[in-house]
Amino acid sequence: MSLREDHSMHDSHFLSMEQLQVGQYVYLDLKWFEHPFAFSQFKIKTPDQIATIRSLGLKAVRFNPELSESGSVQAAAATAAPDAAGAAVAAPEPELSPVMLAKRAMMEQMHLRRLDAERVEKAFANTANVIRDIEKNLYSKPQQTVQQANNLIGQIADSILSAPELAIQVMGDVTGGEELYLHSLNVTVLSMMMARDIKLPAQVVGMLGMGALLHDIGCKEVPDKILTKTEPLTQAERNFYELHCQYGEDIGKHLQLHPMVLSIIREHHELFDGSGYTAKLKGEAISLLARIVVIANYYDELCNPLAIANALTPHEALSLMFAKLRAKFDPKLLQCFIRCLGVYPPGTIVQLSNGVIGMVATVNTERPMKPVLVVYDADVPKEEAIMLDMERETEVNIAKSIRPAQVPREVYNYLSPRKRVSYYFDANAARSKDGKA
Repeated sequence: MSLREDHSMHDSHFLSMEQLQVGQYVYLDLKWFEHPFAFSQFKIKTPDQIATIRSLGLKAVRFNPELSESGSVQAAAATAAPDAAGAAVAAPEPELSPVMLAKRAMMEQMHLRRLDAERVEKAFANTANVIRDIEKNLYSKPQQTVQQANNLIGQIADSILSAPELAIQVMGDVTGGEELYLHSLNVTVLSMMMARDIKLPAQVVGMLGMGALLHDIGCKEVPDKILTKTEPLTQAERNFYELHCQYGEDIGKHLQLHPMVLSIIREHHELFDGSGYTAKLKGEAISLLARIVVIANYYDELCNPLAIANALTPHEALSLMFAKLRAKFDPKLLQCFIRCLGVYPPGTIVQLSNGVIGMVATVNTERPMKPVLVVYDADVPKEEAIMLDMERETEVNIAKSIRPAQVPREVYNYLSPRKRVSYYFDANAARSKDGKA
């Protein structure tokens, strides 16, 4: 399905330029970059739009009576429409009209967004490599590695806390995407996003970041056959696995980590209703920083389980946590998490109100209900994919999320939702939005 949905039902309906009226739902048989509108199919809402369509060099346009307002359909039927042959495209006018200049500006804005995305992807890959080194060297070079982790968290915290606006962006898969360090990075970024929202002091955010980054260090003491097992664990295996919190705290003490960091490592599986482990802590008996990490950790495990087939989409994971598992989390922090990521977190495939399919690429935590989407259009090369800023689109809205399995394979491959849902942040969100990257 492209921006122009399957029109075979509507091929017999054509309008001449003289027949155009407000209320008609029309299809423009032009490449996306040959017209000034955000979409190639839409309902005409103003006389100005009619004037713009008439300037495009088309002899006729196709229209959909079912999606048009009844009065505009009757008016169209009152005069004879040209047949399909009359819809041939004339040569575009050489002079660029103001509306086409506006489209060019929109395309330039999208080019800047793609450059931003590439910059963030590189930063993400570099950070993932640093975390991989930290995981690898924690035992052999403990003091040096803890200092390296502190430096990394300090840089991330400074960027996140000092940014005028923060954008969370879905990342592509990186080599070795199955490794634990990407989970650690996800949990760190999401935890610090929440810390920014509730305005934790910078020093405390640093402790939160360290605890989030190292929350699973106790897994080093758990056999790989348990850590990598995709079928359900036996009770004995489950008991062994749950010890990773205690093992992690012991390692953390050996590394002389701060008590606030140790509390996160010890409590990151404790749940607000007392159903977690290992101490069955309940409510505010769980430290504040651990309650933040619990939410980020739980969400990431729903999106990125060991058995990929069991993965929930970001939208499903958030919906499940809010609708059915709400009692397990600090209610104010869960609201904060949803407020930052929005109902459709990055990585969610969505359908717009006009039938167009896209993927949420970036969410600005200040305006999470107005994300940036990568949109599928078979006529536009994947590497030049249309990026829609929903804050600027008044004609359409997000209608619903779609499971990847429900999307045609060519659309799925075009939007390239990742095997893993990994996030990173863009601290330049406000500047990028204004084209001042």
